[in-house]
Amino acid sequence: MKRFHSPASLPATKGYSHVAEATGSRIVHISGQLPLDRDRNLVGEDFAGQVRQAFANLGLALAAAGLAWTDVVKLGIFVTDLEGLADLRAIRDEFVDTASPPASTLVQVVGLAQPGAMVEIEALAVGD
Repeated sequence: MKRFHSPASLPATKGYSHVAEATGSRIVHISGQLPLDRDRNLVGEDFAGQVRQAFANLGLALAAAGLAWTDVVKLGIFVTDLEGLADLRAIRDEFVDTASPPASTLVQVVGLAQPGAMVEIEALAVGD
């Protein structure tokens, strides 16, 4: 069972929930996904292309665990620049359950492990 809360006593959210409450028999942690293809080539020269690839990679990881985007309760998003935040939110909403969006953290970082990467996204999912 998953329940998502954004109480009126906290600031309004922009596409995420303040609280994700989950019970289930499996908790799955998915490592940060960079915008890489299976041969470790950087995909996307622009921020939006890289975000889309990172989310696509998360989808593949979820599927490998027998889970779906509706099972995601938390995202951790790391970006090198906040200028593309609107693109990030729009692309995120193509993947996550927007009716019950996961809790989320966004952090701007100086750099990522892959040279040229502008985004890395990790996830926590709960399945039955």
